[in-house]
Amino acid sequence: MSSPTQRRPRLLVLNQYYWPGVEATANLLTELCEGLASTYDVEILTGVLHEHEHDPRVLERNGVAIRRVRSTAYDRTGLAARAANYFTYIGSALARGLFVKPPDLVLCMTDPPMVGAVGLGVAHRFSVPLVVVCQDVFPETAVQLGRLTNPVAVAVLRKVVSSYLRRADRVVSIGETMSRRLVAKGAPANRVVVIPNWVDFDEITPQPRDNAWAREHELVGHFVVMHSGNVGHAQDLETLVRAAALVQDLERAEIVIVGFGARHRALSELAGELGAANIRFLPYQPREVLSESLSTADVHFVGLARGLAGYVVPSRINGVLSAGRPVIVAADAESETAQLVGAAGCGIVVPPGDAAAVAHAIRCAYKGDLDLGALGSAGRIWIEANRGRDAAIDRYRRLLDELRVAGSGRGE
Repeated sequence: MSSPTQRRPRLLVLNQYYWPGVEATANLLTELCEGLASTYDVEILTGVLHEHEHDPRVLERNGVAIRRVRSTAYDRTGLAARAANYFTYIGSALARGLFVKPPDLVLCMTDPPMVGAVGLGVAHRFSVPLVVVCQDVFPETAVQLGRLTNPVAVAVLRKVVSSYLRRADRVVSIGETMSRRLVAKGAPANRVVVIPNWVDFDEITPQPRDNAWAREHELVGHFVVMHSGNVGHAQDLETLVRAAALVQDLERAEIVIVGFGARHRALSELAGELGAANIRFLPYQPREVLSESLSTADVHFVGLARGLAGYVVPSRINGVLSAGRPVIVAADAESETAQLVGAAGCGIVVPPGDAAAVAHAIRCAYKGDLDLGALGSAGRIWIEANRGRDAAIDRYRRLLDELRVAGSGRGE
């Protein structure tokens, strides 16, 4: 039996984004850290957020000690600004991480991707296990998207990422295809664990399409096709914009893109060039209205650019299915997202980059050729059985407990 005065194990977490950030990694990591705080003393070294520059640098929230290290907080739409944010955070996180109160474990989520090298250095400093949680595979994602073309930079980044993947005590992958990518990069297969991302299905619930959010945005009575999430390079949203231009004859159809990101301006300009008057852009929505905003859609579009299968796993589909809405997925057949749709029976899959195929799927949904209610219900049932938050956090807790026990003699 444990002594009442027994010290709680300490977990040090590294990631540039955390609450109150709107990034998927920020939301997921916040829920993970707060869930683990029931049994661990959790401290996170995170960065300064854009438009939150004056927030407290040190605070405690829901049992988690939050320390914001010095970093730039530029708008991330530009590549140079994003790089500045990354490197200033990495340098400050390393400088701070080497002198924190000794942890029992180090966990890092790969945003930015190079933070795994910082985690490796900190874990080595204190002779404790390192867990790397991979949300995407870098630099291959940037190479596939044409965002990184310098061969020297690509080679250096591949070496850095492969180094910490080989040496981490555990590498958490969020999908089976991603696991194969990580092993190919050098992660030992026996150290790779698959724990998919999750959703709080008690927080995001199916709501009527005629709800307060839909009325506020004058969407009641329209047939709504929605993207909700990051408006970046990986989401294949150019295909959705081009598809919207092909279905302008559908009188009630409205294409709604909710969110923001590096491609927002370019997509807005493309919609203007195509004369696609049926597209509307809206900002990120607060978490408290997500049930209503997601439920306003008749069907959601979830895109993944060609060639990104296993390199990126879109987590926004979990929220969509939790809201009981069906999906049109534009992604390679071997991607986790396409495989999920097949397993859940919650929508249809078309090839990435094929605007005509997306337009045809929208027409089928609009005309009633698809039973959208049944597809949405199937998705909700599947998400409850397979993507619950509490079950995922319990898996992380068991993983950390096992590593802590196995590594307890390292520093002796």
